[in-house]
Amino acid sequence: MSSAFVKEGEARHLKDVAPNLGALLLFLRIENNGTVIRDEKMYFSQNLDRDVYEMSDGLIYALDDENHWYIILD
Repeated sequence: MSSAFVKEGEARHLKDVAPNLGALLLFLRIENNGTVIRDEKMYFSQNLDRDVYEMSDGLIYALDDENHWYIILD
C-alpha cells in the first residue's frame, strides 16, 4: 500500500512537529513534496522575545511559549 494516501485524521500539523529544527525541516520537506527547505537565517527577535527561523520557503517560523511551531505573519 502506498504511503501517499493519508487516512482522515492522520494529517500532521505544524503545531504537532517536535520543537527542534531537524524535525521542522523534515516536516517542511514532506509538506513540499520532497523539495528540500533550508534554514536561511536564525536570530533572536526582541519584538517577539524568541528565536526566529527564516526558511528558504519564504516563511518565518518560531516556537511559541508551549514549544509549538508557528508561522510569523507580518
